[in-house]
Amino acid sequence: MLKHAARLIQLGFFLGFSAAPGGAWAQESVPTLGTLLTPVEVAEVDWTILPSGAGLPSGSGSVEAGAALYVRHCQACHGAEGQGGMNGDLVGGVGSLASPTPKKTVTSYWPYATIAFDYIRRAMPYTAPGSLSADEVYALVAYLLSLDGVVPSDAVLDAASLAAVKMPNADG
Repeated sequence: MLKHAARLIQLGFFLGFSAAPGGAWAQESVPTLGTLLTPVEVAEVDWTILPSGAGLPSGSGSVEAGAALYVRHCQACHGAEGQGGMNGDLVGGVGSLASPTPKKTVTSYWPYATIAFDYIRRAMPYTAPGSLSADEVYALVAYLLSLDGVVPSDAVLDAASLAAVKMPNADG
């Protein structure tokens, strides 16, 4: 996956412009860097996920699996059970946004559970972003949402059930 991202960067969107007489701009030739991506390669890095759940991949993950993954991939930065880590809390603060001391976390701030999936899939873990499988991401989201009671402790999330989750700040 990372090799495809590197090829996207190589391919880039390079536009060369130069001043022509009279102040008009003339487009220069585009450099020939890298190779064009195939539709399959583009699909591997086109991770657009909408709040409705459109774009979520197949797969599933349980709260139980997410708890084990959290210890391995997340706890060092975000603390035990999503709180107290050096990179901020992920849970807690539900209902605090209108208070004098709001706490913005996954469960208190984000209006859609699909945002958690999208962000974790793209950016986490910090040391290897994009390295988690869809099943692992579903499990991590299930675990985090369970910590604040958004989903039950025995939940198993997939594309349909994740899109159906009603977040505490859905109307915020």
